[in-house]
Amino acid sequence: MTELKPGLGRYGVWTFGAVKPQQAVEIEKLGYGAVWVGGSPAGDLNYVEPILERTDTLQVATGIINVWTAPAKQVAEAYHRIEDAYPGRFLLGIGIGHPEHTDEYRKPYDVLVEYLDVLDEECVPTSRRVVAALGPKVLKLSAQRSAGAHPYLTTPEHTAQAREVIGNSVFLATEHKVVLSTDADQARAIGRDTVDFYLNLSNYLNNWKRLGFTDEDIAKPGSDKLIDAVVAHGTADDIAKRLGEHLDAGADHVTIQVLGGWDKLIPTLTELAGPLGLTSKA
Repeated sequence: MTELKPGLGRYGVWTFGAVKPQQAVEIEKLGYGAVWVGGSPAGDLNYVEPILERTDTLQVATGIINVWTAPAKQVAEAYHRIEDAYPGRFLLGIGIGHPEHTDEYRKPYDVLVEYLDVLDEECVPTSRRVVAALGPKVLKLSAQRSAGAHPYLTTPEHTAQAREVIGNSVFLATEHKVVLSTDADQARAIGRDTVDFYLNLSNYLNNWKRLGFTDEDIAKPGSDKLIDAVVAHGTADDIAKRLGEHLDAGADHVTIQVLGGWDKLIPTLTELAGPLGLTSKA
C-alpha cells in the first residue's frame, strides 16, 4: 500500500484497444486525466509511448494486462522503459482474466500473487500499479500489494462496498459504460451488445449477485434493470450525474467507456466534458 494515490484526475477514458495518438491529444484537451487501454493488451506495451509522446500531462493506464497472457518479466521491462522516458505518466493495471478463457486456469488468486511477486522482484513500484478487483479477497490484495483497485463493469453500490473493504487511503478507479442517447431502447440495445460477453463469465455474474441482482436479471440478454445499472444513458447531464455517483460512493477516479463505435468516442467525450466539470486545455 502506498501513501500517495496516483494522480489521474476525477475522470478518464477506457477504450477497448489503444486510442490513436491524435485521439489522445483531443482527450487531453477536453480535460480528461487518463486513457485506460483495455482488452488484455500485449505485454510489450509498445502502444503506450506513441500516446505519451503526443500529449503533455495525460496518463496512460492498462485496464488490464492479463496475467495469463503477458509474462511478468516482459511487462516489468516495458514498465521501466516507459517510466524512464515518461516519468510518472504510466500506471500498470493487471488482472487475472476469466477462467472460461484459459485452458491452463489454476487458482487465480495464487497466480495473481505470483505475478505481483515477480513485479516486486523486478522493482515495479506498488505506487504505479493497480489490480482489477471485484470480490473482497482480491480487493484486499489490491490494497496490500498495489496502489489500489480497478473494478470493471460495476455500479456505484459496488464502489461503496469496495471503498469499505480497501479503506480510505487506497486508490479506487472504477469503470462505467455510457451511451449518449435519450432513446432508452436504442441505448439498451447498444449496451447489451457489449454486456452480452460478460453474461457468460462467472466472476461478473457472481459479483452482480452479491449486489442483489437476481438470476433472471443476469440471464441473457440481461434485464433492463441490469443494463441500466452498468450502462449510463440519456442526456449528457444524466450521464454525468450517474458517473458522479461513483465519486460520491468513494471512487477517486472514474474511467468512461463510450459504447457504439470509435466514431462516437470524441463526440461523446466532448458532450460530457462540460457536465462533468472538466476544464478544457485547448
